[in-house]
Amino acid sequence: AVVSTQSGHYGRGSANTQLMARVAHVLKVGKNNFKPPPKVDSSVVRIEPMNPMPKINFVEWDGLTRILFTRKNKTLSAIFKSKTVIELLSKNYQIYCSLNEIMVADDFDIKAKIDEILTECAFNETRARTMSIDQFLKLLERFNANKIHFSS
Repeated sequence: AVVSTQSGHYGRGSANTQLMARVAHVLKVGKNNFKPPPKVDSSVVRIEPMNPMPKINFVEWDGLTRILFTRKNKTLSAIFKSKTVIELLSKNYQIYCSLNEIMVADDFDIKAKIDEILTECAFNETRARTMSIDQFLKLLERFNANKIHFSS
């Protein structure tokens, strides 16, 4: 991949591209090859779409990565304790359960469920900027398996 998890430039765009394509650096193009010369060097990259494409819900993927990369340097535990994230996931959980005729226990605690999922995956102290595509997919699968969704 052109941008790795070790790079400070790794973000949502990099993760999305690497999910859907193989990316390889072909060659560097110096700024002196352009008139007028830009302030940065350029590169030629090869982007080959995955075949077959990953079998995931891309709306869910986008929702998860949007939340995680909003604060990519924070731990996942800290990101998922945010009031806005808790409210979003709680609302989505309620909608999902309602649409699927699933009773929600009166004492259901979305914060505790999220913490349980992060602990089970050993991602509480992980930061989005260091996660691989497989780790994002594992996290998304665990959330969805527990009826927690990132789109309503």
